[in-house]
Amino acid sequence: MPTIRWLGPARFYFYSNEGDEPPHVHVEQGQATAKFWLDPVSLAWSKRFRAHELRWLERMVRLHQSAFLETWREFFESDS
Repeated sequence: MPTIRWLGPARFYFYSNEGDEPPHVHVEQGQATAKFWLDPVSLAWSKRFRAHELRWLERMVRLHQSAFLETWREFFESDS
């Protein structure tokens, strides 16, 4: 599960076997986890995050959307 980026205590990553799904990132922070779709940015689901944490995470996903999409495409759309 490649880590895309750490932002504060939050780790943004994806699973290497999820290329058949639309682009998205998973986020974990302690025991809390969430999944965000990348295009358009929206929350797919979350467990144990509080509302204010999810708002911050969504802002971070929007801010880094281009980089996250680029990393996703490089990983899943490579010719190797």
